[in-house]
Amino acid sequence: MNKTNYARYFTVLLLIILVLGGCKSKKTSVSKRQHAKKERVVRKPPVRVIIPKEDNTEPTVIVEPPKNASYAEVVSSYVASYHEIASEEMLQYGIPASITLAQGILESGAGRGELSKRANNHFGIKCHSQWTGERVYHDDDELQECFRKYIDPKYSYRDHSLFLTQRSRYQDLFKLNKSDYKGWARGLRKAGYATDPKYPDKLISIIERYDLTQYDQVVLGNPARASNPESDKISTYTVQKGDTLYAISRRFSVSVDTLKEYNGLTSNEISIGQVLYLHATKN
Repeated sequence: MNKTNYARYFTVLLLIILVLGGCKSKKTSVSKRQHAKKERVVRKPPVRVIIPKEDNTEPTVIVEPPKNASYAEVVSSYVASYHEIASEEMLQYGIPASITLAQGILESGAGRGELSKRANNHFGIKCHSQWTGERVYHDDDELQECFRKYIDPKYSYRDHSLFLTQRSRYQDLFKLNKSDYKGWARGLRKAGYATDPKYPDKLISIIERYDLTQYDQVVLGNPARASNPESDKISTYTVQKGDTLYAISRRFSVSVDTLKEYNGLTSNEISIGQVLYLHATKN
């Protein structure tokens, strides 16, 4: 074979190699593209978060402490401003009013903290990915973290109740007696609400120093009181048309759970003419 034939042979061989290599590259590319089309992206449904509705109710009345007030006076003014809201939350969600007030005092500096002033946020609740309401940014564990903003402090209290009741890690708290404020304080720390190891002791100290358990006792009905002063001796109540267990509980300052316990009820259903005990009975 002469040099000319050798040259032609190698030229043909080189062309064959290039053509085969190009085809293989295209097949690989096409294969990869086809494989990518078969992949499924699994999208989780969005988490539904209940945001307190801002209604047309009267704004919260804030009791201002006197000028040059001591810290004890500041706290007393705070309790005077929010104890009714905390009691209402206890009636509806079962979180001791003493615990809610103590957390508000501790987290907000008795209403003097930057978040409570700028955002009416008394519990330091951060935005998290599901929050769609207004927000502010504040240095905390990290720089410029996102915190929830409320039009009125009462919505901060409601969001605090929802925050605890809607997260499974706090469910063991609701197995505790509602008068067991020490158990609740320790349970909050154990469930991860705060990283400060002294958090339970701080809450307990605030509760005992400012006698916050008195608001728990009123809600729990120890003793139950009727709203009409002339009817203080009433020990039973006959269900009327339009009554609900919750409405009766508010009228006589006793929790729904306590009413159910007094009357051996297993649900919230009541009927017209039914007689309900408003206090514990021997039998």
